[in-house]
Amino acid sequence: MGRFATGVTVLTTFAGGHDHAMTANAITSVSIDPLLVLVSVELDARFHDAIVDSGVWGVSVLAASQRPVAEWLSTQGRPLHGQLDRIPHTKGPETGVALIDGALAHLELRTTAIHPAGDHSIVVGEVVSMSSHEHPGDALVYYRSRYQALP
Repeated sequence: MGRFATGVTVLTTFAGGHDHAMTANAITSVSIDPLLVLVSVELDARFHDAIVDSGVWGVSVLAASQRPVAEWLSTQGRPLHGQLDRIPHTKGPETGVALIDGALAHLELRTTAIHPAGDHSIVVGEVVSMSSHEHPGDALVYYRSRYQALP
């Protein structure tokens, strides 16, 4: 799968009184009517319980310039408290989840289904809000275990 280029996103939710976030490239459009998206979340990740408990989540599609954001939010063992303090973000108007400032696009979703899938859960959500940057820059992609820019 390392030969499959993917976009890079940050998933966010709010649970237990804390913002939770993780870098993800396992995200897919599922349906247009209704507008559904899925993400794959590892069962052992602390984000897993947070997204299940919350029922709402956000997706920020990262620009190439946001590689440090992707790297930080994919760091194993980073502290939960204050993990977004160094990352400019805004709370989404529909769900209140953190959305990363400067991202190419934002989605806010409400969970509609969770399916077991080996050591992951597939979380399906209906899009309740979306926006995109008027003048997008280059996209951040992940290919062969490395971050790269896609103009």
